Parts: sequence; C-alpha cells; structure tokens
Amino acid sequence: MSIIDRIDRDIRTAVVTVSDTRTRETDKGGQLVKKYLTEINAVVADENYIIVTDDISKIKESVQQLLNSDIDAVITTGGTGIARRDVTLEALEPLFDKKIEGFGEIFRMLSYTEDIGSRSILSRAAAGTYGNKVIISLPGSTGAVKLAMEELVIPELNHLVYELNK
Repeated sequence: MSIIDRIDRDIRTAVVTVSDTRTRETDKGGQLVKKYLTEINAVVADENYIIVTDDISKIKESVQQLLNSDIDAVITTGGTGIARRDVTLEALEPLFDKKIEGFGEIFRMLSYTEDIGSRSILSRAAAGTYGNKVIISLPGSTGAVKLAMEELVIPELNHLVYELNK
C-alpha cells in the first residue's frame, strides 16, 4: 500500500503569498502553488488563498488563523530571502513545533545544482510542523515554486499529512 492510499480524504491546503506589491491577478507564485495543488486534488478553498504584506505580525496572524481552521498544510511564497523586508521566516519559525531541516537543505541543494548555482545560499526556504499540520515556506519566484513543488512538495505532501495524523 502506498502512502497516498493511506489517506482517505482530500488534503486541505492554504496558500499565502507574502508581498507588498502582488494582487491575485499578478501573483504568479501563489497561483502556481494553487495550480500544482489542484492537480493532485488537494483542496484550496478561495478564502484560504490570501496575500499579506511583508510584516511579521500580519504574516504570523494570517498564518495562525489558517492553522486554527480545518486545513492540513499552509504553503507560503515570498519573503524568504535576506533583504530587510524578507521576514516570512521570522514570522513562521516561532510557530514551528518541529522544524523539517531537510526541506530547506534539499531545496537549496536542488537550486544550486539545477538552477541558480551559488546564489542558492541566499534562500531561506523552510518547513515545519504545527500540531498535526505542516507549514512550507517557499521563495516567491515562479522558478523556485516550480522546483519546490515538483521535487519536494508534491512528492511528499501526502506523506507529511499522513505522518502528522497517524
């Protein structure tokens, strides 16, 4: 029996784009995450796709609200670099019960070998758990979203949800 067979319901997800400039119409990263999730029949309710400004308290409050709802995973895009305004991880890491160290490590390795070379050291992509839910934080670029979703998130999302709920 595969991991996918063990989950007897749809995976409920939320997508949060962190940006001072994006709208639903211009948010290519968040829309791409939604597209990948929809392709594997994960549920992304319209009210669970939000855009929040690059502000620690607003990010934390928005994600906390989603985590307190009936979802299995929150995937964020944006705010994972090292610029002054990149504060997504400062907002999310205090929420983590457990950090999934391998996610960021493997993402940076894949970015290095398949995409951007040594610039990958600037990425702070990360993942962690919050109770029986998973939080995944991706860079905002569509290239990074594509890489993370295809190589890490889609192959492991069912497994993550299963492990957190068994």
